[in-house]
Amino acid sequence: MKLATLAVPILLASAATLFAQAAPQPAQPMPVANVAAGAMPNTQALFDGYVRDGKMPGIVAAYGFGDAPTLFPAAGRIADVSSAAPAGPDSLWRIYSMTKPITAAAAMILIEEGKLKLDDPLSKYIPAFARMRVLTSPDTSLNTVPATRAITIRNLLTHTAGLSYNIIAKGPLLKEYERLGVLPAEVNMAVEAQMRAVRPKTLAEFADRVATLPLIAQPGTKWSYSIGLDVMGRVIEVASGQSFDAFVQARIFDPLKMRSSYWTVPRGEVQRLATNYTFTGDTRTPIDPAATSVYLQPPSFPYGGAGLVSSARDYDRFLHMLQNYGTLDGVRVMKRETAALMMSNLLPAGVTFGGIGGGTGGTTSAAPLGYGAGGSVYLADGPFGIPSKGTYGWGGAAGTIAYVDPVKRIRGTIMVNYFPSEKWPTRSESVAALAKDAARYAR
Repeated sequence: MKLATLAVPILLASAATLFAQAAPQPAQPMPVANVAAGAMPNTQALFDGYVRDGKMPGIVAAYGFGDAPTLFPAAGRIADVSSAAPAGPDSLWRIYSMTKPITAAAAMILIEEGKLKLDDPLSKYIPAFARMRVLTSPDTSLNTVPATRAITIRNLLTHTAGLSYNIIAKGPLLKEYERLGVLPAEVNMAVEAQMRAVRPKTLAEFADRVATLPLIAQPGTKWSYSIGLDVMGRVIEVASGQSFDAFVQARIFDPLKMRSSYWTVPRGEVQRLATNYTFTGDTRTPIDPAATSVYLQPPSFPYGGAGLVSSARDYDRFLHMLQNYGTLDGVRVMKRETAALMMSNLLPAGVTFGGIGGGTGGTTSAAPLGYGAGGSVYLADGPFGIPSKGTYGWGGAAGTIAYVDPVKRIRGTIMVNYFPSEKWPTRSESVAALAKDAARYAR
């Protein structure tokens, strides 16, 4: 039997025992990060080293083992100034593409209710997508041929619609995305001023503009990272009869008590918001300081692919629901079968997913990967047995990471904020440290 298979249940029990033994007296509450450090010394040492070596101002993770209290190892502060708050469970971080699994979950709820079907044509909800065209040379020309099949809801959820992305597109296609303002993301106030000059003002207008763009491949034939989950936001509006953000709030955030997840950060919470940085070589420069952040003003519309700010505690609650196949604290968000479907390989027949990096917030792996609704799915165990086969997750362009292993009942969220997301090997190093911490309890 693999070490990880033995270690994880023992770590789960040990973590619960540690919390019971270390329960603080009411008059002297113990910071949760200190408790986490005792249970996860290798992870804590890794995080402390990141801050000590100047790789990042601060970092916090949320690690869950079954239904034991979540552990929140943390180090440093949320900005490079001594007055900044320590990084902690309720610090606010730009999660960018970790918004995608939440949007996908909203779509899965509507699929469960029969208001959407996986293989419905997109044009059923947005008629402008009825007649699409496909580029013959996506990187160099705008020459097209007619699409031979319809884009489906499955295609939107799995990045197989043939849509592109301004962070992926090249040449004349990129210029078209920019000309039409198909730019569903926020960077900082200076960039936002330029984007707002051309960006649509509503999700409905956004989706209709996307429908005028040529595709990079025939629908259902190729995995290509895309604005599919942003278009899904409009589908959710049409299918639910509610605004996209209102539906997410009512059906996901409120029942899961995710009280620190925002499309717009309230001014009164700015002290919790991390500063986002960009690296030039090893030099770190603020690109979106918290005090003047673009996230303090409402977006043009809620971006289903990259629009949310959240906390480690909040995102852990979302993952905990998925770990439990749709339920948390006695509240059911979706049926067990729906959660299982969301975290299964939903790629169309003949399409494969080989991983993606390069500042996208995606993931790469030595293990074979598939793709579910809004996130990757491990088709075999990872290098350390963690993540294991069936693990679902995704990351964000500013370095955030999230995954849930519903088989071993483990979940992990890591919050940092800097571009590019692959500046440091946080994904691989954090998994290795987690495996070492688990192994301590197997001896």
